[in-house]
Order: sequence, then structure tokens, then C-alpha cells
Amino acid sequence: MTLPLMPKATAVWLVENTALTFEQIAEYCGLHPLEVQAIADGEVAIGIQGLDPVASGQLSRDEIDRCLTDPNARLKIAKPSIPHPTAKTKGARYTPVAKRQDRPAAIAWLIKNYPELGDAQICKLIGTTKSTISAVREKSHWNAHNIKPQNPVGLGICSEADLTKQIDLAQARAGAVHARAEKQARAEARATAAAETAKAEPAPAEAASEEPKPQ
Repeated sequence: MTLPLMPKATAVWLVENTALTFEQIAEYCGLHPLEVQAIADGEVAIGIQGLDPVASGQLSRDEIDRCLTDPNARLKIAKPSIPHPTAKTKGARYTPVAKRQDRPAAIAWLIKNYPELGDAQICKLIGTTKSTISAVREKSHWNAHNIKPQNPVGLGICSEADLTKQIDLAQARAGAVHARAEKQARAEARATAAAETAKAEPAPAEAASEEPKPQ
């Protein structure tokens, strides 16, 4: 069965914005009904921003209404109106002309939700430039007052798989940097302690510089 983009974020939106049953949402999103119930209870998916499947063209409002009137009915995913981007082995990702105006919004979303992502990773994900990223981050972009953060997956600029891959890489890199910093701090602390211990120890008595003369 084909699943929607970012299934858990989609489930969050459906829980918050519809009266569909947990079973209907679970089957549509490929989740367990208990997991959907936990989302509704605020026990999981805390902090995840809901993804509107209607706005992204993955679900129609008529389909939601149909399933609201029949709890036994199951949601059917709509055919995507935008092509899924294909992976490229080299160079920045190509962004269709129609989607290029959405890149600042995607950059703002990535900076806000995943600050550990490097500029090179953002460039690779959405096909932008480092100068554009800096302008959005520093709010010096020519259209800064109109930029509203939007998920690049929902905008069709990148795939969920590519986004997840770059996030995992960034988080692993951040963890390695933190581990190295802790190791260096421990080494410096041991060196400082050893130096202080050496200063505290009394100096050995100096040998007599001259031997007693014979009588």
C-alpha cells in the first residue's frame, strides 16, 4: 500500500483536524491504532508539526467526508499532483521553475526545525545557494517579511527519504563533535589536576654541595 509523505506528521494533522477514527488514520498512515491513540493523547509525536495531506494533494476533502460518514470505510490516497523528485548522484538538486519561489520558505523551515543541518546539506536538499540560506537566516532576504516556514517535502521540493538521510547525518555529526569536545575537556581536566598535584608536592632535599674536609 502506498503511504503518504511523512506518515506520522500526516497522522498528527488528521488527529487534530478531523474526527476520523484511530483505525482509519492508522491504516491510511501505515501506523498502529495504538500509536495514533498515543498521538491523540499527546504521548508520542510531541513537537512534530502536522502535515496537511489535503494541501499537499495526497487526500481530498471529499474522501475525508466519505469516511467520516462511515467509520468502516478506509481512506484512499490521491494520486500526487506533483512529480516526486529523482535522486541525483552529483551536484545540487534541480528544482522545477514553478517550485523555486517556495525555496525560501523551505529554507526557513529547515533552519527552524533542524538547526544542526549544514548549509551544504540544505543546498543539496532543495537546490539553493549558500548566499540565499544566509539571507533567509539573517532575515536580509528581499522577501523576508513574506517568508513563512513550510516543509520542503510537502512543497514537493525534496523527498522524505532524502530529508531523513540528511537529518540523520547532521545529528550523527553533531553527536561526534560533542563526544570529541567532552573527551578533550576530560583530558584538559586531568592535565590541570596533574599540574596542581605536582606543584603541591614538596621538593626533594638538595644534597650538600661540599663534602667535609679531612682533619
